[in-house]
Amino acid sequence: MSQNGLSHALVLDKNGSAKEISYEQLKSYDNKDGLLWVHFDYSSSEAIEWIGEYSGIDPIAVEALLTDETRPRTTILDDNILIALRGVNLNPNSDPEDMISIRLFISENVIISTKKRDLLSVKDIITSLNHNKGPINSSEFLVAIADRLTCRMEGTIDNIQDSASEIEELVIESNSLELRTKISTIRREAIALRRYLSPQREAIYTLYHSKISWISDYDKIQLREINDQLIRYVEELDSINDKVALVQDELTNKVTEQMNQRMYLLSILSAIFLPLGFLTGLLGINVGGVPGAENKDSFMIFTLFLLVIGIVQYYLLKKFKWI
Repeated sequence: MSQNGLSHALVLDKNGSAKEISYEQLKSYDNKDGLLWVHFDYSSSEAIEWIGEYSGIDPIAVEALLTDETRPRTTILDDNILIALRGVNLNPNSDPEDMISIRLFISENVIISTKKRDLLSVKDIITSLNHNKGPINSSEFLVAIADRLTCRMEGTIDNIQDSASEIEELVIESNSLELRTKISTIRREAIALRRYLSPQREAIYTLYHSKISWISDYDKIQLREINDQLIRYVEELDSINDKVALVQDELTNKVTEQMNQRMYLLSILSAIFLPLGFLTGLLGINVGGVPGAENKDSFMIFTLFLLVIGIVQYYLLKKFKWI
């Protein structure tokens, strides 16, 4: 990205390639020269200046392109499209569920996109243009960016699905409380992705049902396929959440069962030693008249008596199947 906040400014030809122009050339650009695609960091002063003063687009679109917070949505402005999409964060040392947003204003002659962080899907399109295999018009560009964003989600969702299945097996084989942290991580990732995928599905749905003159019927079919793929992703995330919730319940039940077993064992031990403790406490009081105080064999006799009581208690507990 250049110092003026412009990631790139490309003039797309009709052969799948593009020519790059500078920020200074943007101010004198004529849409007769070809389809213009500009990609800005929306926080830069140059982006605010050019989009606000030189782009000539609707003020609603200007505000949407420069806003800090956004969620996936589609707005139709006459024959133009204002759309905000999200992609998984696949940058090094990042969390995929920390989704990156891209805002786009797309007309037949101009494409304006803004971002804060880089998206690999944008780099994919630039690479295809460098190899003369890129989109040739706004309609193909719209399909390309939506398709790349959606396809890159598949690996992340598959990883979450695999993690959920692994956790399910671990819960069956072990009772480790460490699994709770893993379960919480999986649920957090699934919820974060679904939070944006659901409105993104609605945004794509609006696109292929809109009456935009420059979107071809074939590209609308592709958009419908992308929407179907997003629906499948949302359903998979719902399935992951349900599976993890069941796993969490199973883990909780196992932990509760372990606690109950331990409490039951302590209760049995208490039941056995309660009368024994009562007798030893009674005979251990430091007052006169305690039976056997003067007999040297009384301790042995009392010990044997306690042992007999313990054996009788154990027999009765076994008979009533309490142990």
